[in-house]
Amino acid sequence: MTTRITVDPITRIEGHLRIDVEVDEGKVTKAWSSGQMWRGIEKILVGRDPREAWTYTQRFCGVCTTVHAITSVRAVENALQMEIPVNAQLVRNIIQTAHAIQDHIVHFYHLSAVDWVDVVSALDADPAATAKLAESLSDWSGNGVHEMTAVKERLAAFVKTGQLGPFASGFWGHPAMKLPPEVNLMAVAHYLQALDIQNHCNKIVAILGGKSPHIQNVAVGGISNSISHDAPSVLNIERLMLIKGFIDKLEHFVKSVYMSDVPAIGAFYLDWTTVGGGVTNYLSVPDCPQDTKGTVFDTMGGFIENGDFSTFRKIENFNDPYFRDGVAESSKHSWYEGDQPLHPFKGETNPQYTDFQDEGKYSWVKAPTFYGKRAEVGPLANVLTNVAAGEPRYTKYLNEAVGTIKAVAKIPEVPLSAMNSTIGRHAARAIRCAVMLDVLNDQWTKLVENVASGDTDTFNAPVFPKGEIEGFGFHEAPRGTLSHWVVIEDAKIKNYQAVVPSTWNAGPRDSDGQPGPYEMSLMDNPVADPENPLEVLRTVHSFDPCIACAIHMVDTEENEIVKVKAL
Repeated sequence: MTTRITVDPITRIEGHLRIDVEVDEGKVTKAWSSGQMWRGIEKILVGRDPREAWTYTQRFCGVCTTVHAITSVRAVENALQMEIPVNAQLVRNIIQTAHAIQDHIVHFYHLSAVDWVDVVSALDADPAATAKLAESLSDWSGNGVHEMTAVKERLAAFVKTGQLGPFASGFWGHPAMKLPPEVNLMAVAHYLQALDIQNHCNKIVAILGGKSPHIQNVAVGGISNSISHDAPSVLNIERLMLIKGFIDKLEHFVKSVYMSDVPAIGAFYLDWTTVGGGVTNYLSVPDCPQDTKGTVFDTMGGFIENGDFSTFRKIENFNDPYFRDGVAESSKHSWYEGDQPLHPFKGETNPQYTDFQDEGKYSWVKAPTFYGKRAEVGPLANVLTNVAAGEPRYTKYLNEAVGTIKAVAKIPEVPLSAMNSTIGRHAARAIRCAVMLDVLNDQWTKLVENVASGDTDTFNAPVFPKGEIEGFGFHEAPRGTLSHWVVIEDAKIKNYQAVVPSTWNAGPRDSDGQPGPYEMSLMDNPVADPENPLEVLRTVHSFDPCIACAIHMVDTEENEIVKVKAL
């Protein structure tokens, strides 16, 4: 007998994602991914000054704000074929890398680990045994008996009050939970410690960007930061050294804790390396530009088809026609007018709501394709494309994670194909986070060295020509490939489209009926108890779903909500 399950909302972060699945004989046989609110920022931007676009687009979201600001200015700069001062590139790189590290830490420990860690079980753990286990995995200073005992007492206090605080509404005691009490207690301890650690990333972003979230220092042509060796009110050596102190603290946690926890926990869930594979086409873009023209990058990107590394094709630079010409979006199963795929330069965002139709329109999210194929974006795509490209840092941390899994699970081999899975996405995010730490250190060093050489330039003024020009900007955001596309006519925005990571992954069926990555990854997922579909959450959460940038609200009755007068 087929059972229909609807999980709405399924996200633990802002946004409104609905997942429907049909389950037959304990496995998912059909799946639908539906964004439940409309995005309207693109229409708001029409007619505005392109230099203002980034201030609007980073309001797509309250979490991934920096990514939309940086991608937006890259799109306008691409239209103008501008060169950007090296200092501006490096400051942007530091901001986006710090943001990525923060996002990855929060995703695993605070948004998805509770799908795998039974917090209540930790009350049965022996703190001494937990400390012994944790200290066998890493030299993290927060792994001692004192720390584990304190965490257990804190957790017991939560339960004694009849509430679980941030751990409420979990699937505690679910038969799919497999970790021993000591592993659960170790994970809870690191959950709490990660709350403090991730804040170091926000401090880095705030020092360079003026505030976090919603940075204030980005500009078309560079950044608004002034750089000086000794002036107290600008970006100087004192502030750069303060940033270095935060980087060092982050590095200790990411490489000693995050890189140990994920493979160690994953070793208890090896059956999940055969679940949640999805479309297995992977798209990632190069990032962290090192020169003024955006032709040399610190990390690589490209496209892999069917998980086959021999198909890897590299994306070369910010002007690469391979990326520019490959992207299209379909609205056939989305609540917008039209059903033919459109290139983003020709993209339309005209709503046409029909209610939820299983075989028709059922989402506010569009369905992007790359040369007609659905593609997964995100840390898994980023890791696989960089390994395919021979990037040594990614290969190093991939081998390190595999080594931990083999040691904990006591198995001789872990095939690379195991990455194409629900648990593989978590491993990829930890690997990418470790790489981002190395990138962050490198970008900081290069900035210091460049400033020490006497170069303090941060901005080139843009000049807008008469007539129509087009530009696109891309960025490897924490959730994957993000691109903004702008058409400018006589220095005003004529069309603007954002193809965001959650659009790639959460999109509905496309014009050819191909399911999106979420939908494909759910096929054949086990569901032991339809009333408590933890397994569905595990797979969808492995993508780090966040729908705010894919959709936004519209008032179809056009009622006036607020009036603002600028003086």
